[in-house]
Amino acid sequence: MIKQIDVLVIGAGAAGLMCAAVAGQRGRSVVLIDHASVLGEKIRISGGGRCNFTNLHAGPQNFLSENPHFCKSALARYTPQDFLNLMKTHGIAYHEKHKGQLFCDDSAEQVIQMLKTECLKGKVDIRMSCKIVHLKKNGELFEVETDQGVLLVKSVVIATGGLSIPKIGATDFAFRIAKQFDIPVIAPVPALVPLTFDAESWQVFVPLAGISMEVDIETGSKKQRGHFREDLLFTHRGLSGPAVLQISSYWQPGNEIRINLLPEIELTEQLIHEKATSRKNLGNVLASYLPQRLAEGWLQVGNYQADQRIADITDKFLRALGESINSWKIVPNGSEGYKKAEVTRGGIDTKALSQQTMMVNKVPGLYFIGESVDVTGWLGGFNFQWAWASGMAAGQAV
Repeated sequence: MIKQIDVLVIGAGAAGLMCAAVAGQRGRSVVLIDHASVLGEKIRISGGGRCNFTNLHAGPQNFLSENPHFCKSALARYTPQDFLNLMKTHGIAYHEKHKGQLFCDDSAEQVIQMLKTECLKGKVDIRMSCKIVHLKKNGELFEVETDQGVLLVKSVVIATGGLSIPKIGATDFAFRIAKQFDIPVIAPVPALVPLTFDAESWQVFVPLAGISMEVDIETGSKKQRGHFREDLLFTHRGLSGPAVLQISSYWQPGNEIRINLLPEIELTEQLIHEKATSRKNLGNVLASYLPQRLAEGWLQVGNYQADQRIADITDKFLRALGESINSWKIVPNGSEGYKKAEVTRGGIDTKALSQQTMMVNKVPGLYFIGESVDVTGWLGGFNFQWAWASGMAAGQAV
């Protein structure tokens, strides 16, 4: 049986649900499909199950793209406050956790139910466990064959996300459709992901696993430079925590990352001052600035004598120690990959899309939104804000 509709949204995640709800409430006939069996799985697992659904400070400066101006229009037209207004109409309580990051007081499930309710208001036909068999353009319409029937559609919105977290259903569907219609793609790579290091060279740091502390972290230079002050976590395999997840989006293979383990203190000055005034040994002095286990481990890694009196140590030696902590340079050998990446950097080249509507310029009626597009937010609710904003832009246009 062939059914003709106005809009088909493929992908029932954050962007797809928003787009379908908006289009449906504008009177469009909308079908929303997903190959998964449950709605919004990435929403459900986000923020430890409480969904970091936006960030109060979200703006174009918080996003990476080959074309950094592209996201401005959608973000300006649908702001964090707009999403908060929607939350309030559904009576969902939330709180700010850190640096503008907003979380549900109760559960991410509330956000999913809110978006589902908004879809039902727009009479959206939601079909789960529904797979695309074939999609082609047929004159003015798209002919979409699914395992639940054939649809003739005026507008198709691809909201299937990127390659991150394959165990919850991520696929390369968006990129296959792009290839089919000869739409350029910026090479996708894992982002917001823990970084790994050569196992042999990292061995000396393994005893530090579990230590967490606030650091300054940076990589790259000029326009490619990323810089954050966030918490760093030592792991058995490498480095993680918000600091590393943030910098991973800017890191290029082969490049070093630079970490200041004591961002508020110029350690060399302090050590030389301690040398002139203190009778303590080096281990005790360093432990007054760093967590004790890190101080001990750091001295072992650098073959420093922890029990040597600081007064007996040369200034040159203390400068080298201070520099190693205020400007630790280390080169990752890779990342934990898509299985641990929160998002995918890269995606559909924004030069191929309208920044007002998200439509492909040379394929009228075909839209890409959310994570499938080359717009990648920082950690902390920014990627959800892009999902809402791009979903709204397409939903108002189809």
